[in-house]
Amino acid sequence: MGVNKEKVLPKATARRMPVYLRYLKMLSDSGVSRIKSKDFSEVTKVPSATIRRDFSYLGELGRSGYGYDVAYLIEVFSGLLATQEEKRIALVGCGNLGRALVNNNFRRNENLNIVCIFDNNPDLIGQEIDGVKVYGMADLADICTTENIKLAISTVPSQFSQEAVDQMVAAGITAILNFAPDRVNVPDYVTMQYIDLTTELQTLIYFDNSFQKLSSL
Repeated sequence: MGVNKEKVLPKATARRMPVYLRYLKMLSDSGVSRIKSKDFSEVTKVPSATIRRDFSYLGELGRSGYGYDVAYLIEVFSGLLATQEEKRIALVGCGNLGRALVNNNFRRNENLNIVCIFDNNPDLIGQEIDGVKVYGMADLADICTTENIKLAISTVPSQFSQEAVDQMVAAGITAILNFAPDRVNVPDYVTMQYIDLTTELQTLIYFDNSFQKLSSL
């Protein structure tokens, strides 16, 4: 079996990779050592044709009639997602959403770690939230350089998002997860990912309504 880790995956495929890895680890913990795409589809709720297509982007991960070796897939996807390396994360914005993220702090993956928080509120600066210190935005560049942080999560409201992102980029951040839905301008070398909870909920409602209509026919 050969793996092509150099190929850039389609975004939809890349989004499914962490899902695959999570379920593969669950299967491994349950004693499953080998699985076929049809059975993996039942576990993940992803169509088997989609699974085979996603896996094919990485090369030959399985064998016809045999299926996929679970331990091997875990090794491949862990390497692809760099889950074995600690990712130190800066959180920018310490409102209710920011606090919730810190309190959770990626308990499912011990290598994802929010190590510092930044906010403009003087009442918060200097405090600790679940053991993580809050700094002022003026300290963003120094802290990120000292802590070698390249990844940030922004929960700053849309009207202030561009200014905050500009500061992150100036601080050396190259990957940003932004919870503000409005698009912002960043250099080509900076990777942006947007989380729009309203859009996700509206999409969910649409599919739920469509399913209910089909079920009533």
